[in-house]
This record gives sequence, C-alpha cells and structure tokens, in this order.
Amino acid sequence: MDFDDVESLRRASPAWRLLRADSAALVLSFLGRVFVDENVRSISSAELVMRLDDHLYALHERLGEAAFPRAAKAYLDDWAAPDTGWLRKYYPAGSDEAHFDATPAVEKALAWVSSIRSRSFVGTESRLNTVFELLRQMAFGSETDVSVRLAELQRRRAEIDQEIERVRSGDVEVMDAAAVRDRYQQFSATARGLLADFREVEANFRTLDRELRERIAAWSGSKGELLDEVLGDRSAIAESDQGKSFHAFYDFLLSRDKQEEFATLLDRVQRLPAIGGADPRMRRIHYDWLDAGERTQGTVRLLSEQLRRFLDDQVWLENRRVIDILRSIESSALKLREHPGAPVTREIDRTSPAVVLPMERPLYRPRARLTLDSSGASDSEGEIDVSQLFEQIYVDPARLARGVQLALRERQQIGLGQLLEDRPLEQGLAELVTYLSLTDPAFDVVFDEEAREQVRYSRDGGVKVATVPRVTFARRGTALIGGGRP
Repeated sequence: MDFDDVESLRRASPAWRLLRADSAALVLSFLGRVFVDENVRSISSAELVMRLDDHLYALHERLGEAAFPRAAKAYLDDWAAPDTGWLRKYYPAGSDEAHFDATPAVEKALAWVSSIRSRSFVGTESRLNTVFELLRQMAFGSETDVSVRLAELQRRRAEIDQEIERVRSGDVEVMDAAAVRDRYQQFSATARGLLADFREVEANFRTLDRELRERIAAWSGSKGELLDEVLGDRSAIAESDQGKSFHAFYDFLLSRDKQEEFATLLDRVQRLPAIGGADPRMRRIHYDWLDAGERTQGTVRLLSEQLRRFLDDQVWLENRRVIDILRSIESSALKLREHPGAPVTREIDRTSPAVVLPMERPLYRPRARLTLDSSGASDSEGEIDVSQLFEQIYVDPARLARGVQLALRERQQIGLGQLLEDRPLEQGLAELVTYLSLTDPAFDVVFDEEAREQVRYSRDGGVKVATVPRVTFARRGTALIGGGRP
C-alpha cells in the first residue's frame, strides 16, 4: 500500500476511527461481548440500552461516575451515526422499535486488537500444512489432463496403503500435544473469522442493493432496458465470486451428513486433554454458522422483495401516466362527438418560432474617453469677489435636536407646527429642511403623508409659507398618538 491508500483509510475507515476513539475500550468491550462473543445479529433498542446500562454501572463502580458520564441511549445513537459507522440502526419489517447490529468495522477492529495480544503458544506447523494442502488442491483441482489427475490419485492411494500397513503392523504415529494445540488454535481462529466474514458479506449485499436502487431511481431509458439491467445485476451478484463462495459454504452446512460428521469430530477434539482450556465458543460454532448464514440469506431475500416492490411502484407510476393520457384523449373525443361537423383545431403560441441568434446581439463598445485640453487657459486679470463664499448658511442640527429634547421633557410628543411657534425659524428654509432630516437616539421623527400643515418663515424681509407633511417628534419607546410613519 502506498501513502495515499493509507491516508484514505485513516480518514474514511470506520474501523480505524474506532481504534483512534477515546472510548475505544468501552466500544470494543461492550460490542464485542454482545455481537461477537454471543453471535447476536439483531437486538432491540430497549434490550441493548439495558445491557449497556449494566455495563456502564459496573465501570462506574470501578472508575467513578466521571469516566463515562453520558446516558446509554446517547452512546448508542452516537455509535450508530452515519459519520461513525459502528452500529447499524434499522427497523425490521412489522416492528416500530429500532434494532441494532454491529458493522464489519467492529469485527475488523476486534480482530486487530486480538492479534496484538501476546500469546504463550504460537503454532506454525499446522498453517504450513494448510498452505501446502491448499496449493495441492488448486494445482490438481484445476488440472484438465486426465493422465496427470490419475497419477496424483494413484500417488495418494499408495500413501494411504503404506499408512494402512504401518497401522496393521502396530506402528501408530500419535500427534503430540504441541501439534494438537497448534491445529486447535488455527481451527479456532478460522472458525471465528468465518462469523466475521458473514457480517461483511451481508454488508456487501446491502451496498450492492443500494447502488442498484440508485441506478433505478436515476434511470432515463425504457422499461425493457431497465429490467434487463436490473435482472443482469441481480444475476451478477449471485454469480459473483463472493456469491458463489457463500452459497457453496451454505450448501455444505445444510448437508445433514456433513453436520453430523462435523459435530462428532468437534466433540472428540474438545475432549482431548492435550488442548487444555478448550474454547467454549467452539462447542456450538457450527450452529452459529448456520444462524449467521440464515441471517445473510434472509437479508438477500428481503432485499429482493424490496427491490421487486420498488420496481412495481415504478411500473405503476408509468402505467398511471399512460392511463391519464388515454383518458384525456377519450374526453377530447367525447367533446368532438357533440360537434360532428366542426373541424379539429389546435391553438399554438405563434406561427413561427422566435429565434434569437447569438451573433445578433450587439458587441460591447467601450465608452470614448474625452480629452481635456487646458493649454489655452490663462489667469484672470481682474479681481474676484470671494465674499459670497463666506455668506453660505450653515444650520447646526445638534442645536435643533437639543431644542426638540427640551420640548419633549414636559410632554410625550410635539408637532412641528407647535414647536416652531415656541422656537420660530431663524435661518429660513434651510433650518426647516434640517428639522425634517433630524435623527437622534432620544426621539423619533414621524411623518404623516396623508395630512398637511403650513409653516411660515421669513425671507428677504417678507413672510413665506411652506406646505409640508405633518411631522411629529416623539420620545423614543413611547406609543405614538395618531397615524404616521417614522
């Protein structure tokens, strides 16, 4: 694996995320005991919450309440979140209570943690014999030459005949205790690995089914092409290497003769004194295989039924659309039957399509820049009267605002007309416009566009009259009496 592969796994793998989590010990110990050691494939939410409560209670007595302070249900919801991926939360058919099942990521994390523990005995002979036997099966199992196959069978028969003669003569080779423990260790690891593989096979079937549904939902071709695609994919799933291997293994388990032979051999091996502490899980491992296999088969059947209903719904929607079109044609025909001589007409939006070509649009034209020529400018010879620059009128809005605040000390609101009676305009129209544009945090200026009032002011020795909307100054935060808008 290169750097990018490892980095991608570190970021996206739920198993890696579990090993990096602060609560990895809690997750692995609890989920490993419930779903792996006890081979539980589905458990209700209430029962799992109760078991986690008991587990947390035992930890609190040893580590204190601060070790894992959250409720059991909160932990389960976090472990089943999509961005976590340690539990699969679902609702079985006919049940309104959520159920849980461990994901393959938990199995992989547990297998890795178990592999790093130190072992007092590490056997290698049995694995070498297994590798040798697998090579022999692959080499001669794929051989098509009849003479080569016969030569191999005759060689194996000669070895069996020699062993029979040795046993008849009393030369019985007995396997020592180390060899027995070596093979038993490999048998136990392989048996547990098969259970983990069942959970991953089931997850892979769900992934294939989800991808197929996404393809159906986004399908834009004909119905026949869709059915060919769907049936081909379902056959591809069943005929894939994973599907063939699973069905062959499941058929082997369903054989009554094989079950009886396996149970007899397992019982004899479990009683061997050379094993020492036999794994109690192995006593019923073949029943666990059957339960896991049946669970996987049930998942495949359920996915097939759901897919069939999904396709039926798609077909029903298409048929309904066709029926609606036929009914609209029938209703139009009934309307035309009442007018047998009337011509059949159809209205269109226009007699010709409106075509707008891209080249008909005007191109961008930059604005022409004007060049200013000041070469002919000259200084003025006469004197310029600048006194008019100092005769401009400046109205101080702060002074007017203070006057409004003083007027509002004795009342909640005051109109502009009444205010100007108490404080007449001194700077004419400019002062009036400043009153209309006042803003202050202590009061609001409210305009009533529907009402008008006249304001008088002095200009050039005469009296002028200005008609303005009714203006009211009100304290900030008080209710305005009358209409208007701020």
